[in-house]
Amino acid sequence: MSALRFTGVVLPERETRDVYVVDGHVTYEPQPGADTVTRAGWLLPGLVDAHNHLGLEDGGAVPDDVVEQQALADRDAGILLLRDCGSPADTRWVQQRDDLPRLIRFGRHIARTRRYLRDYGVEVEPEGLSAQVALEASGSDGWIKLVGDWISREDGDLAPSFPVEAFADAIATAHAHGAKVTAHCFGTTVLQGLLDAGIDCLEHGTGLEPEHVEQMAAQGVALVPTVLQTEKLIGFADAGRERFPAYARTMEHLHARRREALMSAHEAGVALYVGSDGGGSQRHGVLVEEVLAMAAMGLPAQDVLAAASWRARAWLGLPDGLEEGAPADFVVLDADPLDDLTVLGRPSVVVLRGRVVARRP
Repeated sequence: MSALRFTGVVLPERETRDVYVVDGHVTYEPQPGADTVTRAGWLLPGLVDAHNHLGLEDGGAVPDDVVEQQALADRDAGILLLRDCGSPADTRWVQQRDDLPRLIRFGRHIARTRRYLRDYGVEVEPEGLSAQVALEASGSDGWIKLVGDWISREDGDLAPSFPVEAFADAIATAHAHGAKVTAHCFGTTVLQGLLDAGIDCLEHGTGLEPEHVEQMAAQGVALVPTVLQTEKLIGFADAGRERFPAYARTMEHLHARRREALMSAHEAGVALYVGSDGGGSQRHGVLVEEVLAMAAMGLPAQDVLAAASWRARAWLGLPDGLEEGAPADFVVLDADPLDDLTVLGRPSVVVLRGRVVARRP
């Protein structure tokens, strides 16, 4: 493969440079005879969807051809690294395709029996939780996903899925197997036990109180707020209002304080990352909508952009920028995204593993 040349403003350094791509990697050494792809633009390390469900739609797992369509929708939008955050589909084959985004697989969601969406995860009772964690950890790429809370029909309200002791043993088991742990958490009650047990990340986090935020910052616990998904809490409340009025009130309360929880986490220095919750009822390839939603909540554009690109790549173990020798996974934009975040949804060129895989006419 011949060398490629891209000229533009390299982000986040904001320096105008000639960037060459050779054998799938970035170099700044001039390459005689390189094919010029762009002569201007803004070069941004590939976007990261930190909460994606490749292989999932309403009703559970989807066939491989639909998985491919999902992955291509993400890729063509410049989303080049997916943290799948739980999927019932075996998507390991995606990792063998050089034309599809890089994928960090979690295995299946681990939920309490009859306390989660049907056909999404594997369901166990407390005494079987740690054994299932060990199994999912052994087949994952270093992460597992717990369903921290969900509606309890017995209580008629949102409630932790497992006892505190079961969560603690499960997290210790995952760590012993070399895996990090995240958890779906809408409410408040589940949070303290998870944080005390040393969890690594929380998803959604609408129930965060100041003491939780302080502990997260001190322990280095990350948050993926999925603002688009938590906007749906009102719909969840409406759906359960007649049968479970206490649950409806809880969800309304959590929806009302979404911004407070998010901004307090940001102000405390909690590491935030951008996740679309793509899969199920959420479309793929729409990470820019989550970026805009987070910015609309009040987060600075620079911080949201970093959380969707270079900072997230570093968190997940990849080089954070387009330094010498880094994998050539980046997008070329027609304008500065810090002036207009919507430009993230219109990449002019998408480069993955050193190949131009998408280009806008």
